Amino acid sequence: MTKILGVDVGGTFTDLFLFDEATGEVRVGKVGSTRGREADGFADGIAALAALPDISAIVHGTTVGTNALLERKGARAGLITTRGFRDVLEMRRRDRRQTWGLTGNFIPVIERDMRAEVTERTLADGTISDAIDPAEIRETAIRLRDAGAEALCIVFLHSYANPANERAALAAARDVWPNPHVAISSDILPEIREFERTSTAALNAVLQPVVGGYLRRLDATIRAGGFTGEFLIVQSNGGVMSVETAGRLPVRTALSGPAAGVIAAAYIATQAGTPDIITGDIGGTSFDVSLVAGGIPALAAQTTLDFGLVVRTPMIEITTIGAGGGSIARVDGAGLLQIGPESAGSVPGPVCYAAGGTRPTVTDANVVLGRINAARPIGGKLTRLDVAAAAAAIDRDVGGPLGLGVMQAAEAILRVANARMAGALRLVSIERGHDPKKFSLMPFGGGGALHAGALIRDVGLARALIPRFPGVTSALGCVIADMRHDRVRTLNASVDTLDPASLRSEMDATAADLGTLLDRAGVAFTARRVEHALDMNYVGQTHTVAVPLPLSPDGSGPLSRASIAAAFAATYAGAYGRLMEGVPIRVLNLRTAVIGARPKIDLLSMAPDRAATIEAARRGTRPIWFGGWTEAAVFDRLALPVDADIAGPAVLEQPDTTILIEPGQHGTVDRFGNLILEAAR
Repeated sequence: MTKILGVDVGGTFTDLFLFDEATGEVRVGKVGSTRGREADGFADGIAALAALPDISAIVHGTTVGTNALLERKGARAGLITTRGFRDVLEMRRRDRRQTWGLTGNFIPVIERDMRAEVTERTLADGTISDAIDPAEIRETAIRLRDAGAEALCIVFLHSYANPANERAALAAARDVWPNPHVAISSDILPEIREFERTSTAALNAVLQPVVGGYLRRLDATIRAGGFTGEFLIVQSNGGVMSVETAGRLPVRTALSGPAAGVIAAAYIATQAGTPDIITGDIGGTSFDVSLVAGGIPALAAQTTLDFGLVVRTPMIEITTIGAGGGSIARVDGAGLLQIGPESAGSVPGPVCYAAGGTRPTVTDANVVLGRINAARPIGGKLTRLDVAAAAAAIDRDVGGPLGLGVMQAAEAILRVANARMAGALRLVSIERGHDPKKFSLMPFGGGGALHAGALIRDVGLARALIPRFPGVTSALGCVIADMRHDRVRTLNASVDTLDPASLRSEMDATAADLGTLLDRAGVAFTARRVEHALDMNYVGQTHTVAVPLPLSPDGSGPLSRASIAAAFAATYAGAYGRLMEGVPIRVLNLRTAVIGARPKIDLLSMAPDRAATIEAARRGTRPIWFGGWTEAAVFDRLALPVDADIAGPAVLEQPDTTILIEPGQHGTVDRFGNLILEAAR
């Protein structure tokens, strides 16, 4: 068996990508998602592509954890912490929702009456001043359990320096805790900074019953159907992990679906010779943006999912705004047209779905303007879209209040949506010092290719590189993602006093420990590599820079204070343009990643048929509104040959998406079947 299946469950659609390593055959699928019953779409999609016993591996990207946090639908959890530190979750970093006012509130994911204090103290140097009392821990755990806690996390002051008190408390709590959902912060994030460590541990606790239960049910379902292969979960760092690890550390699944999309985009772009891209994933609910330079996605050490919900674990750096196909258009009290962040989702969905939706969305605007073929909606969920209902909703909620006709109102919806998307693209490029002219846009998701032409024009990007199957790119990322495990350890030492031998010992021990996690997954790898980096800064600074250590792929190589200082100087100068001569340098954290490379897809296996012709791909014409009705050529995108050059206005249709080539633009098919979209020459 050599069939690998990637499954990305989004808010509106569940996307599937099946690859047969033996034959090179690729099959894709797109079925509707149902919030709260995500496993249904998962099972329906698999059944449409292959029999479970014939699949050797299933890799799943999920938003179950992210949605549970954003909607505050996680499990009820309890927190045991050092006496005097009960309110760390509420104090945060003294930030507030409204920068220039005292309005707005914040409710922590673990409410105050479920947070308990116990007597213990570990000093910053790791010395245990007060050991725990096991009886007090058991009594406290029983009280939280009886109050309804489904999960428990233990977070003690300075446990990153010495986890002994936390580990003793864990042993005591397990004596009375009724399930496996109990964890300590030093196992989740052994890193300095109390709020970030407490927040990450607390979020992990509220997700354990939710994500763990979902994955166990899903695993049982596919096993009952005859699946005997590997079942892996995509992490937010772009790697994959076992179901057992995901159930224990569910906080690492936050943004896993979008992360898989970025991994696939980086691979496709690099193979196509365009390694500098900005990804734009337009789904039903959101627009997710990430910058990839030199084929390498940017990683962030910390992410804020929503106000006060801080996760400090390595994640692919993704900026998200509420501007997807299902984002609702409305006129606010000031008479301004707004798009999102509220979404119609998959149920009831856009008005054109005729499934109970009454408020106009971005998809409704695209349908009314003729950009989406109402007779051939993507995903196979519907046989036809209701154009008249979509037009009526736009007229009522947007056209009437703004004094516009239906077509002008639909155009306005897309202009505002595109402006919001362009702002997100500028945020990750121009505002971070990157020249957009040097980057190509990689649009994917069900709606990405509809907006690509407008976005490259508005932002000034070089071109758009539209992959062969843009609607299921995240599912492709699931198939090709490597297995990866990260760990951070606080050192908090100056370079002048750092012992390179002790550092090397710590690095080797961490790499060996993470390598054991790779071994336990039972996955075959084509190669392994180890990456080490140090979080460093000048003494007196708060923020750090991540300094990669110049080592061989297996993590070996000489280390010295001089080489570490030189690596810091090169990284710091590259980030800030100058050095602070004479100021001592501090090493705060050691970051280690162990990566097991999984087999990659030969993208040429998805290339167009050599016998294909443009004429055979032509599907006639249809009118599209560009300030007035214009006849646009319609093509079957997957039937276009290599080197086909299509001038706009034109529409390219395929089962998982629709591509719009605007007037004044043209698209060329490259040898992999990607479409290069740019201004007409």
